Amino acid sequence: MTPAELGDAVRACVAAAVASGELAVAPPAAVTVERPRGKDHGDYATNVALQLAGPAGRPPREVAELVAARLRDVPGVARVDVAGPGFLNITLDSAAAGELARTVVTAGSGYGQSTTLHGQRINLEFISANPTGPLHLGHTRWAAVGDALARVLAAAGAEVAREFYVNDRGMQMDRFGASLMAAAHGLPVPEDGYHGDYIRELASSIVESVPGIRELPDEEQMAAFREEGYRRQLDEQRRVLEDFRTHFDVWSSERTLHDSGAVERGLERLREQGHMYEQDGATWLRTTDFGDDKDRVLLRSNGELTYFASDTAYYVDKRERGFDRCIYLLGADHHGYVGRLRALAACAGDDPDEHIEVLIGQLVKIMQGGEELRLSKRAGTIVTLHEFVEMAGVDAVRYSLCRYPTDSPLTLDIDLITRQTSENPVFYVQYGHARVSGVLRNAAALGLDRGSADEFRPELLDHDREGDLLGALGDYPRVVATAAELREPHRVARFLEELAGTFHRFYDACRVLPRGDEPVTDLHRARLWLVEATRVVLANGLGLLGVDAPTRM
Repeated sequence: MTPAELGDAVRACVAAAVASGELAVAPPAAVTVERPRGKDHGDYATNVALQLAGPAGRPPREVAELVAARLRDVPGVARVDVAGPGFLNITLDSAAAGELARTVVTAGSGYGQSTTLHGQRINLEFISANPTGPLHLGHTRWAAVGDALARVLAAAGAEVAREFYVNDRGMQMDRFGASLMAAAHGLPVPEDGYHGDYIRELASSIVESVPGIRELPDEEQMAAFREEGYRRQLDEQRRVLEDFRTHFDVWSSERTLHDSGAVERGLERLREQGHMYEQDGATWLRTTDFGDDKDRVLLRSNGELTYFASDTAYYVDKRERGFDRCIYLLGADHHGYVGRLRALAACAGDDPDEHIEVLIGQLVKIMQGGEELRLSKRAGTIVTLHEFVEMAGVDAVRYSLCRYPTDSPLTLDIDLITRQTSENPVFYVQYGHARVSGVLRNAAALGLDRGSADEFRPELLDHDREGDLLGALGDYPRVVATAAELREPHRVARFLEELAGTFHRFYDACRVLPRGDEPVTDLHRARLWLVEATRVVLANGLGLLGVDAPTRM
């Protein structure tokens, strides 16, 4: 019996009490059951009686006793105790508890998925970068966490579009072209230009493949270097991200936003809502009406559109594409954007609490040999995504970045996250999957399989450590749903570490494979079902983080 099935059973008991006239209250749409902290509180607990007591006008313990009396008759429920002010502590019989192993194995890669967010169309923008240089460490955190969040949201039933916003318009693009042009002629890069070995490498590559580019008139030449450098740098960003297992469904260009007329359409929508005004020759958006610290300029007095005008048009464009919620993952220096983006949504006639969400990620430091790494070999400034992955590997980087809440600064030690010991969380979890896979390999070598689903005897899984492992496996769907609802994929990583530890304790206490000439029993086969169920959940969880689940280490 899964926690969801048990929750349905509790709800049915409440509905029966209501139908009989014992309770005068509307049955809840759903009932949540959770693993209690201590085994002495049963396998699962629910506070449904406390939730219903007020509306029912009855003491919580009275409501709990009414529900418990019916719940005790549900097949698979061995015991129900009313505790404290009205909690229901539920103990399953071994057959009902063990049945979860069959459920997990049968569901396979689908186990853990839910319909919690079904019907929601979410646009998730988690990297916004200039195509003028390599992706850096700040982008790396969002590349890992944003991709994992997209996977978690999809697992919870949402329709998710991963979006990369290309900042390909403005003075920075001209400075990029001028930097490449100077490097191509062996001249110093302008002071306000882009520096680093990658500029010289890129300029040299362009000169080699575009004959005669250095002979063009200066203005035409700068534009040619800018456009060719832009194309190549964007291609490199795509390649680096794909190698990092981060895929984007949409690459949205600021330049295209302007060229397509989307900016004008966005401003027109704001004008229709009545929140634009003219002052000192400029066009403003009255965002202070919705909590922003100051009104924002959309069109300067010289006729030039501001970057905020692009932000406005981009948000309106996303909503016009049919997205119910627009989630922005922004860097640590973008705290000021939270209020203005929410105000922007309100000015467009939307509900900021419903249609827009802004998450801020804090800075990441990398340590190696006891010292912080600050400089990039190629970019000349901070460490790039590519260099970080070269130092530690995709799995270590992704897992380590996804393991922590994004709203707190993070320091990662290269020496630790690449160490093959239990102190390294990613190694610990991956080793757990490899160990499980090894047990299954050894069973196959002995000619032992778990048998068909009809032959599985779940009631044999009655050891305390088996119960612990079954309980952990049963908790996985709730963890995924919670991670999606709270936008916290780190919950999946922490769950996997606990699951790996629970498996190791089970394996140390419960012999899975027969020794020597020991005959194969139904208990061995039942435990193989439990081992396979553990493998499924470890693999599914690592998959949500975009981390490999190795079968050997």
